[in-house]
Amino acid sequence: MHDIRKIIHIDMDAFYASVEQRDNHELKGKPVIVGGDPQSRGVVAACSYEARKFGIHSAMPCATAYKRCPHAAFIRPRFDVYKAVSLLIREIFLDYTDLVEPLSLDEAFLDVTINNKGISSATQIAQQIRREIFKKTEGLTASAGVSFNKFLAKVASDVNKPNGITVITPGQAPFFIDQLPIRKFFGVGKVTEERMLNLGIKNGADLKKVSLENLIHYFGKTGSYYYNIAHGRDSRPVQPNRERKSYGKETTLNTDIDDTNQMLDILGEIARKVIEGLRREDRQGLTLTLKLKYYDFQSVTRSVTFPEPISDLKLIMENLKILLANTEAGDKKVRLLGISVSNFLGVQKNTDGWVQLPLPFGIEG
Repeated sequence: MHDIRKIIHIDMDAFYASVEQRDNHELKGKPVIVGGDPQSRGVVAACSYEARKFGIHSAMPCATAYKRCPHAAFIRPRFDVYKAVSLLIREIFLDYTDLVEPLSLDEAFLDVTINNKGISSATQIAQQIRREIFKKTEGLTASAGVSFNKFLAKVASDVNKPNGITVITPGQAPFFIDQLPIRKFFGVGKVTEERMLNLGIKNGADLKKVSLENLIHYFGKTGSYYYNIAHGRDSRPVQPNRERKSYGKETTLNTDIDDTNQMLDILGEIARKVIEGLRREDRQGLTLTLKLKYYDFQSVTRSVTFPEPISDLKLIMENLKILLANTEAGDKKVRLLGISVSNFLGVQKNTDGWVQLPLPFGIEG
């Protein structure tokens, strides 16, 4: 195999909850849930490993988490603190390589094929980084995956969590992939997992047996991605400056609503904020997307693309009314509303993502 890359995926362990346990010693060893008030409609942004034993996980409604573990400590997120710690960790990464691709506050890819320290062993670098994180953050732990591509490095970092490291060499990759349950494949969500299981694809070995043509037939253009990763192939480079593909805002409502006029009023407020944000960042986009989540947590999006950049509130609202009419809103109650603008003109920077109003709940490992 020529030009084998050395990729590390670093993933902080229960990041937000671990920061809270670090800063308040009374929370050490106890179930900690970072998120909204359990009496409100907030969701779990993160939880400690002690809380996970009760079946609690990110994005679960806080009310459900409370029922499962009423004695847990519910903490409001402190994103300024998490961001500060994240920047400190990023500085550690940049000591070793300029090729750092952050995925969120608590995880990143590093390409250390050629690195600032001249260290030939990616495993050694991963161990040094983990030690430095522990020391400089005063006790926070990170898990690492080390391999020759991004897919395997990311999957590997989850194998020995928390505070572990997993290395997958080119020689070990085929066996590792064969044994991997299909739900562990990056990019396979619940719906895709169900479809694959119905096709008799339970693990990597099963996926490898399916032809490229059939995977494309079943899963569209994503089929070629599944085919390649089943065979251990992932040529995606580590990109230090991921382009921002969209700018959006969304809000979870205090109560589910079925009045579409009320929805349009709320969307009007969100649209104003999106326009302000686009002007502030000097962005111009052509595609407007409406996002909503029904009372049963099913999400849908509807989009329209314009020939000219979107900047006029009146035009946006006229189109949002049409997009909203093209959903089941009104017939079904809605719990979340969001708007994003994408298909930007010119060069963009930063990372993808919706901004949650009022709190940006990230989901982490």
